[in-house]
Amino acid sequence: MQVKCSPHLDVKLSDICIGTSAAPTYFPAYYFKNEDIKGNIREFNLIDGGVAANNPALVAISQVTKEIFNQNPDFFPIKPMDYSRFLVISIGTGSAKIEQKYNAKLAAKWGIFNWLINDGSTPIVDVFNQASADMVDFHISVVFQALHSEDHYLRIQDDELVGNESSVDISTEENMNKLEQIGEQLLKKPVARVNLSTGLAEPIDNGGCSNEEALKMFAKLLSSEKKLRDTKSRNAKVNVVASI
Repeated sequence: MQVKCSPHLDVKLSDICIGTSAAPTYFPAYYFKNEDIKGNIREFNLIDGGVAANNPALVAISQVTKEIFNQNPDFFPIKPMDYSRFLVISIGTGSAKIEQKYNAKLAAKWGIFNWLINDGSTPIVDVFNQASADMVDFHISVVFQALHSEDHYLRIQDDELVGNESSVDISTEENMNKLEQIGEQLLKKPVARVNLSTGLAEPIDNGGCSNEEALKMFAKLLSSEKKLRDTKSRNAKVNVVASI
């Protein structure tokens, strides 16, 4: 959507991937230039977008809402607050929240170096990333539940990672295989939703619907919507030809 208005954003996928992976303390910042069809050159100086939106679900919702405000025909006749017409799937990369690696008594003794490196982890990065992701999940949950559209927001996240499983820079074959197993197990777990009183995700008492089953239901809804839009698009083209 943005590329139509800003051609300089039409960059190589490789540059996007490297830029969005440039997490501070783990990978270097990334610089590249891009030239649009008019010959204009734009420079990019990038670090991982997680420093601003570690959970990008709210950014996605904001972008769609902006398109609705701009009367994009692809979203007609949806209204900005008609969340019953939104389908949001938010897939986390896992966290060690339940493990509670840090506490105030321990952190009170830290200096700047301990906040940067402590027992093989980076506490300051962990805290900021986890807090920002959780706040987005909580905010979206509040809005969807308030508008009685909670079934249209699916958050899949494992907060029970421990040890190497929760590290972002251990890419050994053993750990990759372990993470794959965790992902497969997560699909079989029941759908969870944030308890607005505690802020913790709890399984929904809905007859045992799993994350895998919920994803299939979402896929069916999206497929039906795609077919409906394609039909409308074909009919519109036929009407145009007939009128000519």
